Amino acid sequence: MHLIVTWLLNALALLAVTYLIPSIHIRSFGTALVIAVVLGLINTLLRPVLVLLTLPVTILTLGLFLLVINALLFQLAAWFVKGFEVSGFWSALFGSILYSIISWILTALVFGHRTGVTRWY
Repeated sequence: MHLIVTWLLNALALLAVTYLIPSIHIRSFGTALVIAVVLGLINTLLRPVLVLLTLPVTILTLGLFLLVINALLFQLAAWFVKGFEVSGFWSALFGSILYSIISWILTALVFGHRTGVTRWY
């Protein structure tokens, strides 16, 4: 159940990004659901490899290159899914940052603070 709610929250975050950044377009909520799955798969399968390959650049930029990787993966998702359009790199950069922030806030509001510590009382 947790996975389905997180998936829906990520789709809502994507729709919120389209209202805040006019150069990012999503056709419908169904398309947002597909994009949320594609972004999840890309971030699970491709992102760790890219982070490892670009580790020297990431260290030199004190981690700021990770924002570039996120933007490129956001654009890659737009390339895979019809109905999801990102007009350029800067739109992808700000869109990926905003998507992360909105998704984090929505998840925190719905699920509350989770520490990962098991309480025995």
